Amino acid sequence: MEKYGIPLDATAGQDVAPVLDETIHSPHRLRICALLHQLGTTEYQLLRESLQVSASVLSKHLKKLEEAGYVDLSTRTIGTRPHGWATLTACGARAYRSHLAYLEELIQIADSQGKP
Repeated sequence: MEKYGIPLDATAGQDVAPVLDETIHSPHRLRICALLHQLGTTEYQLLRESLQVSASVLSKHLKKLEEAGYVDLSTRTIGTRPHGWATLTACGARAYRSHLAYLEELIQIADSQGKP
């Protein structure tokens, strides 16, 4: 099953309350959560390229998500170079789905107000 073209995980069948999440609401952080929800553990470089942001901008947003408990950050050495990786936590996935439900509610309200 998919929502917004993003596969839902095993806990997706559980209802989530629609809540505006100020941490996720930032456009870059919302896109980071969407990518991590879709791709699973993802290398920083792919996130950077997808968002078209600098390493420092990505780092700032990942740090905010990590502080909220929404992502786990790790480093793995490939060859001789360290590579950073991010994973959406279960808490982060719930918060992301809840935020999407809130946005969906807003769309439904806007659609219903536009009809006679």
